[in-house]
Amino acid sequence: MIVYKFGGASVKDADGIRNIGNILSDVKKEVVTVVSAFGKTTNALEKVLELWFAGDIGYKNHLEEIFSYHLRIAGELFDTGSNVLEKIRELFVKLDDYLLTAKPEDYDFEYDQIVSYGEIWSTIIVAGYLVYTGHDVEWVDIRDCLITDDNYRDANILWGESLSRVRSRFGQGRKKIYVTQGFLGGTATGRATTLGREGSDYTAAVLANMLDAEMVIVWKDVPGILNADPQWLNDAVRLDEISYKEAVEMAFSGAKIIHPKTIKPLHNKNIPLYVKSFLNPSDSGTLVTQMAKASFTVPLFIKKENQMLISILPVDFSFVMGDNLGLIFHIFMTHRIKVNLVQASAVSINVCVDNEKQKIEKLINSLSRDYRVLYNEDVEILTVMRHTRESVARVVSGREILLEQKTRRVVRYVVKNLK
Repeated sequence: MIVYKFGGASVKDADGIRNIGNILSDVKKEVVTVVSAFGKTTNALEKVLELWFAGDIGYKNHLEEIFSYHLRIAGELFDTGSNVLEKIRELFVKLDDYLLTAKPEDYDFEYDQIVSYGEIWSTIIVAGYLVYTGHDVEWVDIRDCLITDDNYRDANILWGESLSRVRSRFGQGRKKIYVTQGFLGGTATGRATTLGREGSDYTAAVLANMLDAEMVIVWKDVPGILNADPQWLNDAVRLDEISYKEAVEMAFSGAKIIHPKTIKPLHNKNIPLYVKSFLNPSDSGTLVTQMAKASFTVPLFIKKENQMLISILPVDFSFVMGDNLGLIFHIFMTHRIKVNLVQASAVSINVCVDNEKQKIEKLINSLSRDYRVLYNEDVEILTVMRHTRESVARVVSGREILLEQKTRRVVRYVVKNLK
């Protein structure tokens, strides 16, 4: 068995779904196909949630646009009387009813109940199209298989509860192709959860681990893993092979090509990961494995945007290290805020985090009870792996450097653009 993952860019329109059908037509083995929400649907549903939570009935217009988008794609793939079209309508009515009757309370809980619809819609349409074109397909609701805790928006998979369910629903020779959702899970009580933004890669890796898959292929709109985002640096080149370790470093630093959690389930069973282009399926792409034949030699550039640099100082110039350090990070954990970079001195600690305004405001209020807190918004973390003087100068030129960390292999800067 192998596992495929198709992201939002590969299913943004009817032609993309037809292309998935062509790719799957060449598969000789059983394949689990993990599919994300169409295009920018997750972003659009987040907007619906934001407006609904604020009591703004304008959310209805956004929801109608999402509905029309899905019906338009489905209408290009199926006849007017298709049961797939009816299923999509029923699910939109179900979500609309929920938004009319539910009372917004916990933001993270509501996020998972609402945003999770994106993957359900997309997989119903993809699975329906594959059946329509003669493939041997089963649609699987991953919310019934990957059981998680109730840490909404960043749920943890309960492996003991999930393993038997996954193995009983996938494989067993029943079907050649299984279509399921990325990014989602479900609690034991039947509530939808999500595994963290862009978490479909992680879903594919978890299923591969549990099913002892031969390989995972993540299909992207780029020819593989590049040494830089081509929208940032236009001379980016493909890396033929990299190691699990290098992939983890890249993902943690903010490379968008792979979700940070993806590598561990694959590494645990030494399952190779291929990152390939759905635009050119025959190309070799990039192989991520335990022992890459030749590690990359070109510098690797990674930019993590929309960051906030928070400086925490004791009010009486006492040491930050020791007990204070533990208390500070406990506050971060309480507010469920992940730290992307940290640098400590005797009397201060500097932390870079994603600029999630709702959470950050509460965090700063908590920290300010015992510490003096300063912060810079709209900053970026720039990482250069295998750095040279020239490669560093290329990316920091024209930016104000607020913080620097450097080792023999990796250099990181927190920077702000000069105006």
